[in-house]
Amino acid sequence: MTEVIKKSARGEYGLTLADIGKTNKNIVVIDCDLSGSTMTKYFKAAFPDRFFNAGIAEQDAVTTAVGLSTTGKIPFVSTFAVFASGRAWEQIRNGVCYSNFNVKIVATHCGITVGEDGASHQALEDVAIMRAIPNMTVIAPSDATEVREVIKWAAEYKGPVYVRISRANLPLIFKEGEYKFNPEKAVIMKEGKDATVITNGEMTYEALKASEILTKAGIEIEVVHVPVVKPLDKETITASVKKTGKAVTIENHSIIGGLGGAVCEALCENYPAKVLRIGTNDEFGQSGTAEELMEYYGFTANKLAEKIKGYIR
Repeated sequence: MTEVIKKSARGEYGLTLADIGKTNKNIVVIDCDLSGSTMTKYFKAAFPDRFFNAGIAEQDAVTTAVGLSTTGKIPFVSTFAVFASGRAWEQIRNGVCYSNFNVKIVATHCGITVGEDGASHQALEDVAIMRAIPNMTVIAPSDATEVREVIKWAAEYKGPVYVRISRANLPLIFKEGEYKFNPEKAVIMKEGKDATVITNGEMTYEALKASEILTKAGIEIEVVHVPVVKPLDKETITASVKKTGKAVTIENHSIIGGLGGAVCEALCENYPAKVLRIGTNDEFGQSGTAEELMEYYGFTANKLAEKIKGYIR
């Protein structure tokens, strides 16, 4: 892989909102007193009359968004992932999704890479929670370029969307101006024959680094980036696993109910195969730097390579 250039994914979210807000006057933003962290502050600076701070009241933020959506507005609601999926769950289920309203929930600070904020703020179950709700589309972009394309797509799509964005600055994987987000298709990042590695979010970069390590050991893995967990691109995943015979899922999330669960469900129905799920186990996170926690939970490229090598052999 070439030189690593990192960029803030949540920063790109805020800048993209401000950018598309220039031409799409229906976009409004509701934040829960976290605009400096979710980066919706950029939209607030550009369009103060279309920005609403709901305070520390996530339920009110989502309910307000529902009301605005009935008038033709396109509301983007932002807060941390643990609050969006937890405190506002009932309002998202009954208010947004039951009536299929055009509300976008963009949650930042997901997974163990929230770091020092610890277990109370590390959402490890938000994908599982959101993908269980009918009508909800669930997306986990892998870098700032993809975040930008996802947000642009979400603004045009009619219906509920949940977007999960990392707190950490992420290495750029996709080239700006060349990458186009396709909600219906997973992306084969690297072809291989020994196992299919299915991943998304910030783990896509680590999986690609792990593939380089494994190649040196004579193992060729196929890396499939799956930004859309729901609806899942079952065809691409199934075709890849048919070719390699083995599947590995990697996610900065619990192995219960997230990407790993979705892949297991899809393969069970279409092409039964053994799946190694890599993520956090049935446990809460803990406090530490993002780098320390990535190492501890085995999410670094070296640790992933070791696990995948052992699984294949």
